[in-house]
Amino acid sequence: MTEWIQLGSLTAIPVRGARCVNTPSGKIAVFRTAEDQVYAIENRCPHKGGPLAEGIVHGTSVTCPLHNWVFDLQTGEAQGADEGSVRTYPVKVEDGTIYIAPDVLMAMAAE
Repeated sequence: MTEWIQLGSLTAIPVRGARCVNTPSGKIAVFRTAEDQVYAIENRCPHKGGPLAEGIVHGTSVTCPLHNWVFDLQTGEAQGADEGSVRTYPVKVEDGTIYIAPDVLMAMAAE
């Protein structure tokens, strides 16, 4: 398997915040929770295209800044009465550095 791709330092993402990674097929939002867990999801809300990286992180969920849809960062599924989902992407943290699985970016480029 190809080496994981380094995205940057965990400390570059504020606690309960996010940063975007630009790819050939769109943006991925990388989130850091209050417990320093890291998740990566598609940065586009399926409801009205809101930028999820600008949303409010609470627990392991993010609330879209446009219309308050809530998504589980682990599964990408909309919560509550809302329906829909966003893609999730495998990430890991080693020695304070965030990595994303290389097959994610290759698969996105092939779309």
